[in-house]
Amino acid sequence: MATPAEINLDSKELQKRVERFQSVRDDILTQVREVIVGQDEVLDQILIGLFVGGHCLITGLPGTAKTLMVRTISQSLGLIFRRIQFTPDLMPSDITGTDIIEEDPTTGHRRWTFVPGPIFGNILLADEINRTPPKTQSALLEAMQEHSCTVRGNHYDLPRPFFVLATQNPIELEGTYPLPEAQLDRFLFNTVLDYLSAADELKVVDLTTTIRSPEVRAVTNAEEILEFQRLVRMVPIAETLARYVVDFVRATRPKSDSAPDFIKKYVNYGASVRAAQFIVLAAKARALSRRRYHVAYEDIAALAVPVLRHRILLNFHAESDRIDSDEILRRLLQHMPPPAKA
Repeated sequence: MATPAEINLDSKELQKRVERFQSVRDDILTQVREVIVGQDEVLDQILIGLFVGGHCLITGLPGTAKTLMVRTISQSLGLIFRRIQFTPDLMPSDITGTDIIEEDPTTGHRRWTFVPGPIFGNILLADEINRTPPKTQSALLEAMQEHSCTVRGNHYDLPRPFFVLATQNPIELEGTYPLPEAQLDRFLFNTVLDYLSAADELKVVDLTTTIRSPEVRAVTNAEEILEFQRLVRMVPIAETLARYVVDFVRATRPKSDSAPDFIKKYVNYGASVRAAQFIVLAAKARALSRRRYHVAYEDIAALAVPVLRHRILLNFHAESDRIDSDEILRRLLQHMPPPAKA
């Protein structure tokens, strides 16, 4: 938690940084709105992930503009964009890069030369990430956690910021491989992209069936985004709210004394402490984007489900009763009222 010395809001310099953060966020949304219709909650979560320095898993049906959304956001940020189309025959070296043998034409000497893969960018779109085997999926683990990769024993740092946006289709099971729990835990959010309303679908048809070709301009850069990530971490959170987050995450574990009966009945494994860290960080970014200088309970309640839905493993009782993780988490929010001074 930030100390008063770290978050002195009387500082004019800090005030300028906060205003710049809010201005850039508004400009990003303006640019993205030139192309993307609706999906306000999804866009909000992606931008929170960016400003926190986390990664997002986007789960959506075909034709819901997952890829277009990611590409448009990257254009508005002025960052290096890379895309990997995940397929069953994709190899780890296709992601990280590989060493090749090059021969010097003048001396004839041969040497190893590293050829960077598409992972060496700022925004990486891992399209249909569940279409490739776990061995290849695991090539992203080190990059997502350490912002680096290791090839043939050599360590390479990735550009900063490094932001993975992975997409997956929830209804296609043929030829797909579920993401390992260790990799799922690296994602800040599991963001669900649903169908648009009828009015928004009409807007999409109007936008995409004419000769109009909107241009998206960059409104920020890598250095400024890194500064925003530091700024977010300076937002204070009350000890009562931080304790509530820890208690909430601990209550998702069926073996915990604080777990309610429905958790013990339906959940096999709960969330780790990383979930509590992500909830607090995401709540800080959401508070700042709402022009507040402290975390409120509403920030935690709004983000608990997308942070936790991919972190709790349900058992056969939940499947039999047709209860999903979202329903479990909503019940838990109702079961645990906000702190008295929140």
